Amino acid sequence: MHSISLQRRSQRGFTLIELMIVVAIIGILAAIAIPQYQNYVTRAKLSKVVAAMDPIKLALAEYAQNNGGVVNTITAGAWTAPINSGGLGLGGAPVANAEIATWTLNANGTVTTTLNATLCGGTVITWTPNVNANAVTFSANSNAAAGSICANEIGKWN
Repeated sequence: MHSISLQRRSQRGFTLIELMIVVAIIGILAAIAIPQYQNYVTRAKLSKVVAAMDPIKLALAEYAQNNGGVVNTITAGAWTAPINSGGLGLGGAPVANAEIATWTLNANGTVTTTLNATLCGGTVITWTPNVNANAVTFSANSNAAAGSICANEIGKWN
């Protein structure tokens, strides 16, 4: 009988080229994913700013309804004063949080929020109420750099 000898080649691991291909693929994915993730985080934080503004928008709309459709009679900084005395009637002034450094209520009814330096570089957003016969709408303007993710996202709020 003839015996057939089979040569067995055992694989001991990955070759260098296989490892280099995997590293290159991971590098390409990271170059795309990391900037997109950072944009996602910024948009998520900006959505918290909008949510924090909602009770103030409601208070401003109620003020306009109770004061003949005008908001320019608000007393600056009167967050807690009753609506019939030039205030918004809130339970307290809005507090700073991880996204917003300061809040300012202006006498013309506009609200200014200054973002923390870690979010959009301390961008200032001015919320302006627009009162018409049927509703109160708000426009948001900021000093964010044109074309930045912050300016683009804030621009969607109008």
